[in-house]
Amino acid sequence: MNLKSLFTQDDRAVSPVIGVILMVAITVILAAVIGTFVLGLGDSVNDTSPQASLSFDYVDTNDDGDVDRAVVTHEGGDPIPTSATYTIITEDGTTDVSSTDLGSELTVGNTVTIDHAYASGDTTRIVVDGQVVASSTYQG
Repeated sequence: MNLKSLFTQDDRAVSPVIGVILMVAITVILAAVIGTFVLGLGDSVNDTSPQASLSFDYVDTNDDGDVDRAVVTHEGGDPIPTSATYTIITEDGTTDVSSTDLGSELTVGNTVTIDHAYASGDTTRIVVDGQVVASSTYQG
């Protein structure tokens, strides 16, 4: 009986198995990275709407009892670009004013006025690239 062969181990088969496992892992990772770029999933990461805090104040400018203006104030967060629009939806769900340009970029502390004869239940939505950034309903 050969005692030397009982106490020595043959580790030569471990190295090729680990190599195959690493090659499979690298192939899967490369396929995932290439797949995200081919399918365009990497492009949609940058297409997020701005995160901002906006306040809406409804004003009666001619003291006739009817609210005829909304003053939108940017209180914090990302700037609202000049491409932003506003939409006014009446209480019954119909669109009264659709996709009207805000006119200027809103940054912290700036205001923009929206002239409209508001009735109770009218909702004003600020939209950037098709996503609603802020919304307010007049409760008069």
